[in-house]
Amino acid sequence: MTALPEQASRYEAVIGLEVHVELNTRTKMFCGCATDFGGQPNSRTCPVCLGQPGSLPVVNRRAVESAIRLGLALGCDIAPVSQFHRKNYFYPDMPKNYQISQYDVPICLRGSLTITTAAGEHRVGITRVHMEEDTGKSLHVGTSGRIHGADYSLVDYNRAGIPLLEVVSEPDIRSAAQAQSYLSELRAVVLALGISDAKLEEGSMRCDANISLRPVGHTVFGTRAEVKNMNSIRSLGRAIDYEIARQTDLLIAGEPVVQETRHWNEDAGTTSTLRVKETTEDYRYFPDPDLIPITPAAAQVDALRAALPELPAAQRARLAQDHGLPREQAATLVAVGLAPLFERAVAAGAAPVDAANWLNNEVVGWANERGADPTGVPLAPGDLAELTACVADGTLSKKLAREVLDAVLAGEGSPRAVAAERGLVQISDTGALTAAVDAALREHADAAQRVRDGNDKAIGALVGAVMKATRGKANPALVNQLLRERLSGVDDGR
Repeated sequence: MTALPEQASRYEAVIGLEVHVELNTRTKMFCGCATDFGGQPNSRTCPVCLGQPGSLPVVNRRAVESAIRLGLALGCDIAPVSQFHRKNYFYPDMPKNYQISQYDVPICLRGSLTITTAAGEHRVGITRVHMEEDTGKSLHVGTSGRIHGADYSLVDYNRAGIPLLEVVSEPDIRSAAQAQSYLSELRAVVLALGISDAKLEEGSMRCDANISLRPVGHTVFGTRAEVKNMNSIRSLGRAIDYEIARQTDLLIAGEPVVQETRHWNEDAGTTSTLRVKETTEDYRYFPDPDLIPITPAAAQVDALRAALPELPAAQRARLAQDHGLPREQAATLVAVGLAPLFERAVAAGAAPVDAANWLNNEVVGWANERGADPTGVPLAPGDLAELTACVADGTLSKKLAREVLDAVLAGEGSPRAVAAERGLVQISDTGALTAAVDAALREHADAAQRVRDGNDKAIGALVGAVMKATRGKANPALVNQLLRERLSGVDDGR
């Protein structure tokens, strides 16, 4: 991309996101087939989800309730009547050659989501939340992994008919950072509701971005391109930045932006044409004659509203206020789903900031290294409280505590039991450390002299020598204190 900063500043990005959320119902949207991930290809199918003649769909009640709950969480109006339509197009992984979706009468309308970036808070409008079914999955066999260059393609219909919610935002997003914050916040809401595992990398939450540019100060939208295949929040940001730069170059060169669907290539960091963008008319929507309108009773909606859990924004504010956590710490706990474990650990006696630090850094890191979900780590609240206490009372150094945590997560026992079994208890007895301190001063006399001469950083070599001699078990703070006492002239160890 070649646009100069002063040229790029002439244009404003206008971005809207379409986010698909795969619901965690036990059965599909319109039939009784299981939704379990995996299984032999085409083993979780039936005449309904295969679209065979004479089969009749029946709406999944739990999917409808999930749609209403998400709509309520986003401040949407719940439509007293909504309707399913047939969206007609041919895809090889859609066995009916149409998709059952909602068109002009969706179940949720006119909501919003407030996001926060470095630039401050920003409100993003929600146009609609509607229900639909997922397509099957095509496997293009060949070196490219895509239909272009494939030797042949296979189709697995196990996913066809999985319940989806599509959340369509208003074009209120102006940057990649805002888009990332929006997707992250929406994912946190979905997780709080428990309606999906929202795993972007596994496709249970998918995001398409509609991106256009217009001259700064103008109100008319430019021609948009829709970008697909972003499977992480990081990818979404990279794809938007690339597309903004690409469209800026076109406009500066006086070339038109084509309305099309583009594919994000993660490895290359570029987008490429996938197909010319269809318009609404191309889909030939019409009401599905096999499905009656959805008419949720007011009492049912009120009951679902009353049962909503604490939502991420409120949870972050409460964690910061009740436990004195910095905003960033509270936000991370909520984003990774570890707020419940944090609060149970605090109830068991853990210092709040210490517990948050261990969860956000060490526990999340342990899970990431293993490709695991942080919410599934095998750590009891009492063990986390005990671990933080061991560090606070000097039983363990932070370095040794990390080793103990790994052992606890491996099922070896409680922190104190592991520390005792492995001989990792920190040495915090002055008498036990004196000999090691004196030896360090004798063996590193040059470093000791530099400290006496005013080079305070040189004490690090002396502390390191004591830590090495005690195999990392010495209490660093006590070692530092003893060294300074000796170096001040109380006793230089010689």
